[in-house]
Amino acid sequence: MSIDAATALAAPPKVTELAWDHKDVLLYHLGLGAGIPATDPAELRYTLESRLHVLPSFVTVAGGGMAFVDGIDAPGIDVDLTGILHGGQRIELHRPVPVRGTATQRSHVAALHDKGEGKAAVVVLRMDVEDDAGPLWSCDTSLFVRGAGGFGGERGASERLPLPERAPDLTLDRVVREEQGLLYRLSGDWNPLHADPDFAKLAGFDRPILHGLCTYGMTLKAVVDAALDGDVSRVTGYGTRFAGVVFPGETLRVRAWRLDAGRIQVSVTTAERDDAPALTDTVIEHT
Repeated sequence: MSIDAATALAAPPKVTELAWDHKDVLLYHLGLGAGIPATDPAELRYTLESRLHVLPSFVTVAGGGMAFVDGIDAPGIDVDLTGILHGGQRIELHRPVPVRGTATQRSHVAALHDKGEGKAAVVVLRMDVEDDAGPLWSCDTSLFVRGAGGFGGERGASERLPLPERAPDLTLDRVVREEQGLLYRLSGDWNPLHADPDFAKLAGFDRPILHGLCTYGMTLKAVVDAALDGDVSRVTGYGTRFAGVVFPGETLRVRAWRLDAGRIQVSVTTAERDDAPALTDTVIEHT
């Protein structure tokens, strides 16, 4: 396992063609638990093609692949995929995501942080996506690579975003259905950790865990619906740090604070495990 920072940072972008349509969007929304109640007009915007809009977190699965897997295969990076944890995710929307489209994605290693010899490395992958009309979205994916530290890079920032010292403006509970991970994985993340009990046990869990990006999408939907009048086009950016696991059947407790104009800070915990953290350092930016 090795990292050559100079080679990785200088490598040309990897170019991938993406395509999606309404079926991909509908499947993604259903994987987040949309459609309850099934005839609610607010839910039909996520589940009925004639009324469909696109939750911005869909960009993490657009094209049906896992872009960060391609990115971690960059020149200069030779790491064991089993040692990778998804540390954080940020998206920036340049304009609303269309229900169907084709686009070009360019991905490259944007930063490398060295947490010390025998410890971890953090690889930050940048993905910029554009179609014929111009830029659509950008994603920054932070990957925590266990045992890959010691290559001589900068340590990187480690500051955390403290929660406001007041009661949240919104507290929203969202139940993760028992089969939700099985449905969400159909959008492109086939890791057996989220479906196979035997594999989960080998990884140290007593049962499969929910995809972090499913929690990420569920959280955005909850806040958009409750705080932004259900208008997905108002979201301009969304970032988080993954702080803990969520199991299907648990309840996400989403607490939200309105900050200055255009920002909502969010904390996500699991209600059944004494508010164990799931997402931290989370901010939604909006118009």
